[in-house]
Amino acid sequence: MFHVDIPRRKSRQISVGNVPVGGDSPISVQTMTNTETCDVLATVAQIERCARAGADIVRVSVPSMEAAEAFGRIRSRVTVPLVTDIHFDYRIALRVAELGADCLRINPGNIGREDRVRAVVSAARDHGIPIRIGVNAGSLEKDLQKKYGEPTPAALVESAMRHIDILDRLDFQDFKVSLKASEIFMTVEAYKLLASQIDQPLHLGITEAGGLRSGSIKSSIGLGMLLSQGIGDTIRISLAADPVEEVKVGFDILKSLHLRNKGVNIIACPSCSRQEFDVIGTVNALEERLEDVMEHMDLAIIGCIVNGPGEAREADIGIAGGMPNLMYLDGKPSHKVTGEALVDELEKQVRARIEWIRQHPEEMRRRTIPIKIAG
Repeated sequence: MFHVDIPRRKSRQISVGNVPVGGDSPISVQTMTNTETCDVLATVAQIERCARAGADIVRVSVPSMEAAEAFGRIRSRVTVPLVTDIHFDYRIALRVAELGADCLRINPGNIGREDRVRAVVSAARDHGIPIRIGVNAGSLEKDLQKKYGEPTPAALVESAMRHIDILDRLDFQDFKVSLKASEIFMTVEAYKLLASQIDQPLHLGITEAGGLRSGSIKSSIGLGMLLSQGIGDTIRISLAADPVEEVKVGFDILKSLHLRNKGVNIIACPSCSRQEFDVIGTVNALEERLEDVMEHMDLAIIGCIVNGPGEAREADIGIAGGMPNLMYLDGKPSHKVTGEALVDELEKQVRARIEWIRQHPEEMRRRTIPIKIAG
């Protein structure tokens, strides 16, 4: 299959819990809870759903000391690395550092007096916790708004460099940076400018991107432009939707660029009157059934004989519509399947391959050994 290797920007590596970010580590996918943090049970449940969907890192907002204490209870109940989102009150940062935060999302310039900033940085250093500097076009400093008249890429970068300079003076280099705007081209240009000035890892995102459909499109375009140029070490898709959907979209973006291979990559035709089975219904059913699959494989679902055989031969498992439908395994015709049995048979073949992959971890590359279950 045609494949392009994207040279990655060289960046320092930090660790968010047990997840490396930057360097040559895989680009991580993260999301943020939208529950009330003080509702510990609801927040834990949402974090666990995100982790099952594949989230590498989850961020939790901690706006008060009460929320900080709730965070401690949340931290003790989940295993995925947690980033705490904090603004202004340095005491919250000190407390969550004690309670097991894996990263502090906090802008040093918003903390206030230098002794408070120094206290937060010291806590991060003592606990081995990185800091994320997060610049947002919607909350630029007033003097920068006045200087530039409106948010611009240069304004975002200048804001970031102010916070970075504070950490530099305190000799703290264990940080990552995000520069987010809801405008795609502003975001892309800001990241490109900053990428040439620092070597810390970059957290990518299009902020306030919108709902599930429109937000996914905006994020795919903006992040795709950056990732295709090798810029970006961790990503968050900001959607007005269930955080689990952010995780799914994040991995779909990385899979489409061959930057992460996690889960089933479904190759499906849009369907037309030539289809010999219900392509859309089959795809929808399999996406739901195979959400738990983390191992990578290509699954082709093509409704007719025009493109079906060619696509099916290139996939690990494929079905080409016809009279009858023909299933391909490892690029070779295998057996015939009726439309009624199609979803069950495809799921069975996928799970058989998963079992083989788990038993042969040293041979996880595609099409190493054919796997077949009689239809």
